[in-house]
Amino acid sequence: MGKTETDMTDIQDRGAAAAARRHRAVRAAVVEGLISDEQPVVGLLDVAGIRESVATLRTAFEEALPAGTPVLHAFAVKASPLVPVVRLLRELGVGAEVASPGELALARAAGMPAASVVLDSPAKTTGELREALSLGIAVNADNRQELARLDALVAELGTRSPIGVRVNPQTGTGSIGALSTATSTSKFGVALRDPGAREWVVRAYTERPWLTRLHAHSGSQGVPLALIAEGIKALYELAEEINTAAGRQQVDTLDIGGGLPVNFASEEHTPGYADYVRVLKETVPGLFDGRYGLVTEFGRSLLAKHGTILAKVEYTKSAGARPIAVTHAGVQVATRTVYAPESWPLRIAAYDAKGEPRTGEPVAQDVAGPACFAGDLLATDRPLPLIEQGDVVAALDTGAYYFAHHYAYNSLPRPGVYGFTAPEAQTADGPVGFATVRTPQTVEEIVAESGAEHTDALLP
Repeated sequence: MGKTETDMTDIQDRGAAAAARRHRAVRAAVVEGLISDEQPVVGLLDVAGIRESVATLRTAFEEALPAGTPVLHAFAVKASPLVPVVRLLRELGVGAEVASPGELALARAAGMPAASVVLDSPAKTTGELREALSLGIAVNADNRQELARLDALVAELGTRSPIGVRVNPQTGTGSIGALSTATSTSKFGVALRDPGAREWVVRAYTERPWLTRLHAHSGSQGVPLALIAEGIKALYELAEEINTAAGRQQVDTLDIGGGLPVNFASEEHTPGYADYVRVLKETVPGLFDGRYGLVTEFGRSLLAKHGTILAKVEYTKSAGARPIAVTHAGVQVATRTVYAPESWPLRIAAYDAKGEPRTGEPVAQDVAGPACFAGDLLATDRPLPLIEQGDVVAALDTGAYYFAHHYAYNSLPRPGVYGFTAPEAQTADGPVGFATVRTPQTVEEIVAESGAEHTDALLP
């Protein structure tokens, strides 16, 4: 079923409202000196947009499931490992999917209860597993060897934690191979179509009554909804097989992962969570009959459209007759875009020195970052109103996997990150409010973490 005219109007209205809030926030950031010579690059998060994304996610599943069906929407902390972000999501009823001791520590610092945390990782140590089981955190075992470790730990500690096995449905590759998790040779989970693997999984469950969950993650950027759904269908069919073999509903919860792709080409939030659920219902109708609790692990799709990187334009120049704007945002905040621009193009918006949207005829130009290598470019040959020295450029849709994942090229500092609330109309009189999410890194901190206390360590 396609989108109705009402659906499209809602999508467009949502994008227009978000753009209006962003324009107000950029202007306020310039006027109030949030972005300055001392802080020439900052990250902004639209709090209202994040709240809206969570609401649409929850609504999409609630409308599709029988009342009372247990559902945990666990935010993939790797998408934005910032404690205030995780705290906000917790207050909105979202849990946390973590994949390292650091991410678990962030979730706990945000006050995330153990019952709302899921531990996924292909390389969990015995210590990590012991901590998770001691806390009562859900665990998805990645492989046979990890399950053997869990056998010993469960015998020692008991089974307070929900425990499952991650399987790889091997349903195929999306347009970005490095992010596709359900390929025939993916490093994640038990490869379900390999010889003997399916039989081993069924036997592992029938021999371990404490295995009550089953997990697969078939989605990611570049993976179409139909292919994601095929992976989840394979997960559902395996759960049915396990329960038949066990003679009871041993698997009571399916962790269907996340990976809803994000539209980086416009303001529109497409595909949406309602689209995702619609495709799932068509492909796996039994998933929505209430017999299974569900866990989701969305990250990028919750935050990407609600983040903006602002950077001052330090200089403008030209080379080979092409204008170049040299800014303070590049590979240190947009690593994927710089190294793989075809897979990760970003929209760029230009603002003047007063924070107003720059206007004028589009001119093809490069938007460059500060790092000392030629490929440090946010955009190449991009038609934009001609950018001038002192302007501000905005890299849009950067709320996930961008300014929270710093790459310390040239020892460039981590930028400050600020949440904002703003009226939706560009001409509205209400104030823009900023809240510090992460303070900007200082030069002194860069020196300290680079071994300053061991300055003479390598001398004779």
